[in-house]
Amino acid sequence: MKKTVIEFRAFLLKQNAFALAIGVIIGAAIGKVVSGIVDDILMPVIGIVLPGGEWRTAQFTLSGNNAIKYGDLIGRIVDFVFVAVVVFFLTRFFLERQAAPAASAAPATKTCPECLEAVPLAARRCRACASPLAIG
Repeated sequence: MKKTVIEFRAFLLKQNAFALAIGVIIGAAIGKVVSGIVDDILMPVIGIVLPGGEWRTAQFTLSGNNAIKYGDLIGRIVDFVFVAVVVFFLTRFFLERQAAPAASAAPATKTCPECLEAVPLAARRCRACASPLAIG
């Protein structure tokens, strides 16, 4: 049993399953917040501007209880667009913040003048062609 637990833990860490699960949970929470902003702040303002007010309940009745609810579909599309835009800007903001320090890092390799192979900076000989390299 202990071996299985160790293997499962290694799987979670190696395959990034744990990070993916955290991302899904955070994504769902962000989706709820953005949907709340759309439903409670933006849609009432849009409802005032549009004629009829309750445009999300607009439907085309076919027969009896059957109807095509195009207002609900349009509302879901608007919700999706707002959520997608907010998630785009949030990820862009956070990814630019993380990428900025990494851009100034010095290269860890140099190029062999004989075979053009990338070798570590501290190497004295090329691992591909064995030619001597300048140190540094």
